[in-house]
Amino acid sequence: MMKRSLLSAACLALAFAALPAAAKGDAEKGKALFYTCTGCHGIADYKNAYPTYRVPKVGGQNEQYLVAALTSYKKGERKHPTMAAQAGSFSAQEIADIAAYLSAIKPAKK
Repeated sequence: MMKRSLLSAACLALAFAALPAAAKGDAEKGKALFYTCTGCHGIADYKNAYPTYRVPKVGGQNEQYLVAALTSYKKGERKHPTMAAQAGSFSAQEIADIAAYLSAIKPAKK
């Protein structure tokens, strides 16, 4: 019984070790990369012309969510031509850098 438990624990440890490590983001690099995004995401209450919708504020958003969203745009799993083009131009490290920068922004007080 003890051997089976040890074997299970060893297998579990190996499985976790085999998972891809999430890139650690550099907020300073992310700030520079985000510059091109400010044309839409950096304007308070900005609305797209057509179809009309409010561009979401991304500053202060959860880091893991931002990585997942940008990666989904990059892979074509989320549909938006501009976002797909932007995200498609970033590496996984650059996406992590942008997410690190944005998640560190404190939302404005209302």
